[in-house]
Amino acid sequence: IRAEEGILHAAGNVVPPKVKDYCVIYNSNWTTLPGSLDNATFRILENLTSTVLCNSSEVAPGLLKDKAVVVMRGNCTFLEKAIIAESLGAKMLLIASKPGLSPLTDNKTEFKDVTLPIALIRYSDIMDMQLTLGNEVNVTLYSPPLPEFDCSMVVIFVIAVFTVALGGYWSGVSELENLKAMANPGERETRRKKEENVTFTPLTVIFFVVICCVMLILLYFFYKWLVYVIISVFCLASAMSLYNCLAALIGEVPFGLCRVTCCSRNIEVRLIFLAGFCIAASVVWAVFRNEDRWAWILQDILGVAFCLNFIKTLKMPNFKSCVILLGLLLLYDVFFVFITPFITKNGASIMVEVAAGPFGNSEKLPVVIRVPRLEYSAATLCDMLFSLLGFGDIIVPGLLVAYCRRFDVQTSSSSVYYISCTIAYSVGMVLTFVVLALMKMGQPALLYLVPCTLITSSLIAWKRKEMKKFWKGSNYQVGWMPCTFLV
Repeated sequence: IRAEEGILHAAGNVVPPKVKDYCVIYNSNWTTLPGSLDNATFRILENLTSTVLCNSSEVAPGLLKDKAVVVMRGNCTFLEKAIIAESLGAKMLLIASKPGLSPLTDNKTEFKDVTLPIALIRYSDIMDMQLTLGNEVNVTLYSPPLPEFDCSMVVIFVIAVFTVALGGYWSGVSELENLKAMANPGERETRRKKEENVTFTPLTVIFFVVICCVMLILLYFFYKWLVYVIISVFCLASAMSLYNCLAALIGEVPFGLCRVTCCSRNIEVRLIFLAGFCIAASVVWAVFRNEDRWAWILQDILGVAFCLNFIKTLKMPNFKSCVILLGLLLLYDVFFVFITPFITKNGASIMVEVAAGPFGNSEKLPVVIRVPRLEYSAATLCDMLFSLLGFGDIIVPGLLVAYCRRFDVQTSSSSVYYISCTIAYSVGMVLTFVVLALMKMGQPALLYLVPCTLITSSLIAWKRKEMKKFWKGSNYQVGWMPCTFLV
């Protein structure tokens, strides 16, 4: 049994003319629909939703001759309805369903003598059709294929490159302020207390990747419980990240500097309101996270803030640590996307299953940038489809871009490492989308992003004869940070 989505294109006989499309479900084993309106044949629609068409005596002779007919679901099988409709001269059968759309499940072999197209449509859409287009309506069925390239990929690309570039630049600004503070003993202690950066050593990098692997496996087996833990962590982390990002902007505005005293501390009033706003944004997303029509915008804003704060806060001490982190996470990505289908019982990729919500779970992990598909098709009419990019595909290469920016600041190299690595990241993203369109299956983006960024950075360092310095980097204070699962 195959259930596919199609489009019912309806045109009303009114002035001015009106047209509207509606979602239908059909079985491609029974019915073949044209891929465009150019090859579609229009039929006058006869509305018989007052009947179920389980008996030919329910319809006056000749009423359905060369017409499309819509009847209610129930009392008899789709096959029985189709045989009766075809015997009465109908050229198309629409079955209206009040509960909603579900697969058409009659036996394929019994339909070998039925030639008219059969499709399931929502009863509410039939009512809308009457209100919008009138009682005299011409209809046709077609099923345009899902386009290989969608403009939502351009939006994903812009968001990803913007976040990586801005995160790297912000990290460079922080580094410049640190260098200035180090040159002034009076500011050194103040800067040290203000700075909240942490650093990964090679050992903590390996531990971090192990934790990511364990967390992904636990999510695969205990998803329905752990998904709420991840949602809670995301709400807390994204609210803090949004606050840090906006506070950095507000700090540059010389207005609203009045303070209040609380718990022996002087706090700017504007920062109190900012904290309330960030918490409210996170809570609103948590409450309405399943509202696909608009909640994705809030999730993307919180997600970008989370990625920016992560890239700025976590410092890689040298290129050696970057190579270890990106290399291990590349293997992690490839293993859980391409290798695990040979291990799991159902042949599914653990990474894809967890990202999509295994076993049809309605709750999704908030660890992706989501943009609805913008190209028109039957799938986008019937349901809201999204293009996705995991936070890890932004953060992991972003840490290398941030290291390149800090190295530029330390060596006064006119941002050559930073710009080159950002361009390499952009090329890697384009390559990911090209392979995605060609392979028509989810891709581990790090498979393309990691080689592009690492090779480009290495070539720049080699060309400038700075590889030894670039490899060893500078000494930072080593800190510890809790691991967050990255998809």
